[in-house]
Amino acid sequence: MNDAQFAQARRNMVDSQILPNRVTDENVVGAMSALPREAFLPAGRQVLAYADETVLIEDGRYMMQPMVLARLLDIAEIGPKDVAMAVGCATGYGVAVLAKLVDTVIAVESDASMRTKAERNLAQLGIDNVAVVDGKLQEGYPKDAPYDLIYLDGAVPEVPESIANQLSDGGRLVCVVMQPGKPVGRGVIVTRYGNAISVREVFDAVEPVLPGFEKESAFSF
Repeated sequence: MNDAQFAQARRNMVDSQILPNRVTDENVVGAMSALPREAFLPAGRQVLAYADETVLIEDGRYMMQPMVLARLLDIAEIGPKDVAMAVGCATGYGVAVLAKLVDTVIAVESDASMRTKAERNLAQLGIDNVAVVDGKLQEGYPKDAPYDLIYLDGAVPEVPESIANQLSDGGRLVCVVMQPGKPVGRGVIVTRYGNAISVREVFDAVEPVLPGFEKESAFSF
């Protein structure tokens, strides 16, 4: 596919996958309309960039389904002054979209090769408000906590308590929860009010579980 074909595929993604699925935040739509998903995939998989599905990047890491990413960011009610943490940077697409919506992103990635690719991709697109840091995904990045927004770039079996505790008062966490044995997960939003945590299920979703979360302690709901 050439650049014009990718641009048309991107418009089709927005028109057929994102807008019909109750994504109303114009900034989310605008960011996903502008950013080239294909730039974050290896050459042999770029043709799948705008498919209505989760796309394998490499080595068990995935690019989230466009509609799922859009809905998670939509329900997060993101503000332009928010400081966000992204857990699971991979090659950087979800982080790039988030970076268009907030002031600063701390992107945690445990895989050195993925960190290198993400930094390269973000730099090539002129995105300079992201710090890609080395860390275990299941630990988040407490050094720079608290965060106004936390985004998990993949599914978890349950909402991880250790990461939810890195929210500021009034902060939001969005993720897909894929409980073991259940074929369909849920997109959820977690909000912190003082020492209390509220978890609300919003929509059905299916995404692969991020590495490192299989045995995490968590809030159940």
